Amino acid sequence: MRQHTLPSVLVLLILFFAGCDTPAPVEHSSTEIDFREDPFILDLQERTFQWFWETTPDSTGLTPDRHPKRPFSSVAAVGFALTAYGVGAENGYVSRQEAAQRTKKTLAYFWNAPVGEQPEGVIGHHGFFYHFLHMDTGTRYRQTELSSIDTALFMAGALFAQSYFDGDDPVERDIRAYADSLYRRVEWTWFQRDKAPLITMGHRPERGGFGQAAYQGYNEAMILYILALGAPTHSIDADAWSAYTSTYQWGEFFGQEMVQFSPLFGHQYSHVWIDFRGIFDEYMREKGIDYFENSRRATLSQQAFAMNNPNGFKEYGEFMWGLTASDGPAGEWHIHNGDSVRFRRYWARGASLRHVNDDGTIAPTAAGGSLPFAPDIVVPTLKNFHDRYEDHVFNEYGFVDAFNPSFTFEGADIEFGHVDPELGWFDSEQLGIDQGPIVLMIENYRSELVWDVMKTNPYIVQGLCKAGFRGGWLESPCTTENASG
Repeated sequence: MRQHTLPSVLVLLILFFAGCDTPAPVEHSSTEIDFREDPFILDLQERTFQWFWETTPDSTGLTPDRHPKRPFSSVAAVGFALTAYGVGAENGYVSRQEAAQRTKKTLAYFWNAPVGEQPEGVIGHHGFFYHFLHMDTGTRYRQTELSSIDTALFMAGALFAQSYFDGDDPVERDIRAYADSLYRRVEWTWFQRDKAPLITMGHRPERGGFGQAAYQGYNEAMILYILALGAPTHSIDADAWSAYTSTYQWGEFFGQEMVQFSPLFGHQYSHVWIDFRGIFDEYMREKGIDYFENSRRATLSQQAFAMNNPNGFKEYGEFMWGLTASDGPAGEWHIHNGDSVRFRRYWARGASLRHVNDDGTIAPTAAGGSLPFAPDIVVPTLKNFHDRYEDHVFNEYGFVDAFNPSFTFEGADIEFGHVDPELGWFDSEQLGIDQGPIVLMIENYRSELVWDVMKTNPYIVQGLCKAGFRGGWLESPCTTENASG
């Protein structure tokens, strides 16, 4: 594998000489166990990579939202896939040539697909893509929204491909050109309509255009704002970042002081592509921690929440935890432990000061996507899932999306999976946006590949600098030119 890691001594020296405005380095983990070459983790990574490689049609690159059902493609899942292809090449799951060919076909497909203001028969417009796409035509699926965050996750994958495939052969040159063209086509400022400087979540032409919701409060949208700030065309102004962070909620939850967000995916998605260790924006500079440490604390708080188990769900404990957006068993009320509990299907489960959404459903991606933050609790948790439930939760593509030990109600109207009257409900599906953090965060834990590749991308650097990030690996790249935008 490539060795991209910045020596830790150099990081400490940079932080020391950066001056008193930069907080002291944060001790991110106390684990003494190195799981980087653990056979279980290696097997899980390869299985999860194969989900992307084998379920995505080679001719289009339209990664399905889920499998085996495969009702439509998810633009965000394509972004995770574009990143996973480089990881697969590095680990020898596929050749670099195979990964490059698949990546080029995907980017070319999205570049050449029809676009326009009309509500049907297009992939998107103003550079943005619709959330879900038909698997056969690549055009808008039903009345799904034109999505700012899903477009951003796609672009994160495209920019990874742009920087990873740095070779001289025609295929890799084409990858860089397509990625650059797609990124330059996105009119980020268009999505600030009525909510400026914040970015709106979605647009539906048949519903009057832009929705009322904008990305504010800490969540998965850090990557969205950084991409919009760093863009060479249609970039947003720097005040968008301060407007975004001004809506954060800071507080203590189950022993951890942090910026609050309930589902763990919000603490993971941006970190898939950006190494936030040792770099600080103005908000975090005042708090004395970086965003990586914030995600570590969020992970620990979820474990503590499960150990406390205020809702009394089965099996919750030290190595049985994980709340995030995921599939669920059924949209029904049932009696559990003498109380009436509303169980859900797909739902943004989570726990923080903002809210608690908990129906006993555990999602393996909640733990797997937090691997770099807290390997000492994540790896034993993933192994416990596997050892406790075996084939109920694990198959040729890694973990199923979710399971619920408390849902033992036979005859329930479940959407996916099966109910074991003793062990609970187990999903049969695997979702691209949940498989992605597992395979990619394993790689960041093992080699820091995705992080280090993205450090070389000038657009990512520009976006971080414009947002006011300083310290660590950004201290030299954040020149006056980069910071001014």
